[in-house]
Amino acid sequence: MAPNTIMGINKLHITEKREIYARLIPPVLLDRFKLSPYLVDNQGNDLLYLKCSSGSPSIEMSLYHQEKSKDPVLYGHMTDTLNGQIHVLLYILNDPDSPRFNVDIMPDGSPTKFGTYQRNIDAEIAALKAGLAPGQIRSGLRMLSEAIESFESFILSLKHDLYFVEPLYYHNAVIFERNGFDYLSGKRLMKRINDGFLENGDLVPLLDHSTPFRHSEAFNSIRLRSWAIHDGILGEQFDGVTMYKQVGKLATITITLGCQW
Repeated sequence: MAPNTIMGINKLHITEKREIYARLIPPVLLDRFKLSPYLVDNQGNDLLYLKCSSGSPSIEMSLYHQEKSKDPVLYGHMTDTLNGQIHVLLYILNDPDSPRFNVDIMPDGSPTKFGTYQRNIDAEIAALKAGLAPGQIRSGLRMLSEAIESFESFILSLKHDLYFVEPLYYHNAVIFERNGFDYLSGKRLMKRINDGFLENGDLVPLLDHSTPFRHSEAFNSIRLRSWAIHDGILGEQFDGVTMYKQVGKLATITITLGCQW
C-alpha cells in the first residue's frame, strides 16, 4: 500500500523517497533554472538534499540551482500532524540572482532563526529598504501559485484533501489568505491587527518612526505592517496562527481586503 504520511514515505528506500518528494518542485522552477528532471547538474552533482530519516515524521528539502550555491532556490520543511495530515512549517523560494541580506545570521555567524530568536538589525534595515519582507534573505521567485499547484498534486497523491500551513510572519498569513487559505486558529488575532491599523486604531499612533521598522505608511501596507509587527509593535511575538486549505478550493477571507502590499 502506498504511504499517505511523511513518516510512511520516510520508511521507503531513498530512491523512492526522492522520487516522491520531487513532486513538490514546481515544473516552472526547473524551467527557470534549466534543471534536469533528475535534479543533478551536468557533472552529476546532486542538487536536491533531503533530511528524511526512517522513522521521522518530518522532511526538510533543499533544491539548489547549482552546486555550492549559498542558498537553495527552494526550501521546504513539512511534518505530519497528530492525525496524519500534512503540516507545512516553512516553504521558501529564493531568487539566487538577487542581493542577499544576512537577516538569518548575526555578524558572528550565529543563527537568528530568521529573526525570531535574535535579530541582525543592520541586515534587516537593509532588507527593508530593498523592498523585502521580514525573514527574507533574498527576493522571492513569484511562483507561489505554481508551488501551490504542485503541492496540491502531492497532497492528492497521498490521498488527502486538505493541508495545513504555519505562517511565520504576518505577511505570510495575508499571502496565504489571498491564495485561498482559511484559518484554523489566529483569525481573531488577524482581525485585531487589521483593526489596529485602521483609522483611529490603537496601532496607528505607534507608527512613530521610533525605529526604522515603524513607518507611518505601514497602516496601509502589508509588508510594512509585517515589519512593524516583527519589531514588536503588538507587544508580543506574532504567533498562534495556523491555516489550512482544501485541495482545489478557495476560501474567501477578506480580513485585509483593500490593504496594499
